[in-house]
Amino acid sequence: MLMLALHGVRTRWVTFVGSFVALALGVGLIAATGLALAATFSAPAKGPGRFAAAPVVVRADDRLRVRTANGVRTRPLVRTGPVPPALITELAALGRTVEDRTFPVDLAATGRDSEPRTGHPWSVAAAAPYRLTSGRHPAAPGEAVVTAGPGGHLRTGDRVRATTPAGATTLTVVGTVADRGFESAVFLGDEEAARVSPAVDALVVHADAAAVRDVVARAGGGMDVLTGDARRRADPGPDRDAEALVSVNALLGTAAGITLFVSVSVVASTFSFAVAQRRREFGLLRTAGATPGQIRRTVVAEAAVVGVLASATGCWLGATGAPLLAARLVDAGLAPAWFGIGEQAWPLHTAFWTGVGVATAGALAASFRAGRTAPTEVLREAAVDSRTMPVSRWILAALALLTGAGLLVTALVLDPGDVLGRKAYITRPLLLIVGVALLAPVLARPLVRALTWLPARLPGATGVLARENASAGVRRTAAVAAPVVITVALTVSLLGTVATLAEAKATEARTATTADLVVVPGAAGRTLPPPFVERVRAIEGAAAGVSRSTAVTVLEEGTALVTSEARAVDPDRLTAVSAPPVVAGRLTDLDDDSVVVNEEWLTTTVGERVTVWLGDGREVSLRIAAVLATGTGSNGVYVTARNAGGAGVDRIDVAVVEGADPGAVAAALRTAAEAEGAGIRVLTGAEWAAAVAPGVSGSTRAGLWLILSLALLCTGIALANTLVTATSDRVRDLAVLRLTGATVPQVLRLVAVEAVVVVAVGAVIGAGVAAVNLAGVWGALALLGVRSGVVVPWGTTGAVVAAAAVVAAVSAVVPAAFALRTRPVELAGMRE
Repeated sequence: MLMLALHGVRTRWVTFVGSFVALALGVGLIAATGLALAATFSAPAKGPGRFAAAPVVVRADDRLRVRTANGVRTRPLVRTGPVPPALITELAALGRTVEDRTFPVDLAATGRDSEPRTGHPWSVAAAAPYRLTSGRHPAAPGEAVVTAGPGGHLRTGDRVRATTPAGATTLTVVGTVADRGFESAVFLGDEEAARVSPAVDALVVHADAAAVRDVVARAGGGMDVLTGDARRRADPGPDRDAEALVSVNALLGTAAGITLFVSVSVVASTFSFAVAQRRREFGLLRTAGATPGQIRRTVVAEAAVVGVLASATGCWLGATGAPLLAARLVDAGLAPAWFGIGEQAWPLHTAFWTGVGVATAGALAASFRAGRTAPTEVLREAAVDSRTMPVSRWILAALALLTGAGLLVTALVLDPGDVLGRKAYITRPLLLIVGVALLAPVLARPLVRALTWLPARLPGATGVLARENASAGVRRTAAVAAPVVITVALTVSLLGTVATLAEAKATEARTATTADLVVVPGAAGRTLPPPFVERVRAIEGAAAGVSRSTAVTVLEEGTALVTSEARAVDPDRLTAVSAPPVVAGRLTDLDDDSVVVNEEWLTTTVGERVTVWLGDGREVSLRIAAVLATGTGSNGVYVTARNAGGAGVDRIDVAVVEGADPGAVAAALRTAAEAEGAGIRVLTGAEWAAAVAPGVSGSTRAGLWLILSLALLCTGIALANTLVTATSDRVRDLAVLRLTGATVPQVLRLVAVEAVVVVAVGAVIGAGVAAVNLAGVWGALALLGVRSGVVVPWGTTGAVVAAAAVVAAVSAVVPAAFALRTRPVELAGMRE
């Protein structure tokens, strides 16, 4: 059996070369994405940074800890508390202590440095340790030491305008230290740092760790004693490496899933079509006495030979290409700079056996039909395909379509917000795509006739022949159209859904803000200085609604801690500067003892009390004053400033009171902002809405293009392989056309037109699937109360279809041109 299989591979090498290339590249894509995905499972081990030279560090716990029936649940706090003065005094009795204060410092643009920095007292610099590379340490108010990185930044002797929580000031750089990579720091004198930020954020203790723990334990809970590698918890963003890997993992997990789906679909279709082309050969074997089982075993053996060789080649390609993929992710900003491929081997094993399994399964499924057909019936088969849809294919298509549609309808009825989740809008369309792709042989013929209705009525025979050839070879048409269906459906569904959701969020932002002017810090994550806030409140004719970013955590069903973004607002100014979508209660009822929630909360009864944890970890019981519509998920929670968890003011919404001069109010705001000198921005309501409109982020766009590029590559492989194989088997048909008087250019034009028509069929089917998916997204938005249109990526879709058409035309014309170099009479006499 193996010798017969090897003979078959050698005899029909054109067919098997195409299948080999398709499978090798498909396995290569699976292996590359799998290796990159495996590299995201663990972040590199790093030691402490800021406190690497500190023996013991004491600071407030940065996590909320709630005891439940299933154990202790934790969530990160938005803001950690300070070290209590009484504890500092007790610890000072054990040994020398150094107080660390952390506060924002925004430097005005000087042409050499304009980045936000972090301030500390100079005495804590030795805990890293930072060492002077030039100048001296700060000895007087207004003096600073800064980190100096490569590329030219602030230098000793520079004077720069700076804004701290205490207000605007001018700093003189008296020294520099080397950049340690985890922060851009500004060190002030200890007394000046204490004036800027009175609270002690961490305490370095030069004493025995056990004695420190005893003192902290006697003082009560809420404090962490960090030693050894645990000191890294006090570094800026200690979890940022792991958090960066979470987003990379999600992206690569999706890419790997899509790649697996597309590759398996394409390879299975390719092998199925290659086997279907050989039904006359199978008929001859049946006539010679071969049993259906022998035919199936021969086909499976051939596929196994090709599968093993192609999968091994694909694993080599994947191992070679994975580092390139990782480098591309880093260059695109999708992965941290240290990201790289590890030494995991399981993705290669998975890719190899997936390739072998898909090759044998695809060949086996296609061989059953030929094996069950009587020899004489097979030999009577004409070029017109018949009975292209076996019962098993009908059943699989129906199951896929019913499951996909059922999941969509169920989500719309029970939880419309689930339709808008990334996992949902990426994975749910796959079932519909599979179902429609399985029905391609049924849909192909009527669509071919519909799309060629006009070309068939134009002068000349090209349109008529293209229509009849595509209609007669339904298997070939379906095999070419299937990968186009997948790619077009994914392109429109993914890009269209993301763009539609971005437009819906932007619409929500525009309608929820009624302020005439909005004042925000010059850098993200910063706050507005308190003196500036008071000046804004005092501007005549301005109704200033001051707000803060914070968070509120609730325990749902007694087991899960759920954190919601929140804004701490002025209740008496909230309705004057905003109009959130209220579905129950009144915003004017918000006070220090209440909270405004949205419909996503389990408790949404106005007047009922709910236990929540604030941004600083305090547990409070608040009454529900009003309930907001869920929308796209951007309608958060509202509390008052007393429940802000210590957050600073990061936005001021300003409404011009009736009778006041809008121009005068805006001018006064800009004058106050310029006097502060911290890059504070004064925007109109429309400008602010446009600035904060989420849109499609660069990382999201790059991630989607990575996914779609892999799908498009698989599509190109499938198109080229199927059309090269199909055209090579049609040499006698081409010879008949030449013998009837057609010129070589006319035959090539016919082949190209037929290939483009089939691509158009796949594009129409794929667009239909995408239309259903986008309709589901639009329906979910409507049920959530968001009035926004559907955004269709026409340009990208057109480019994808055009690329597929070019690949198809070239893949059909090139082998046809080579075949037509032989005399028509010789071609007509060739055997299959």
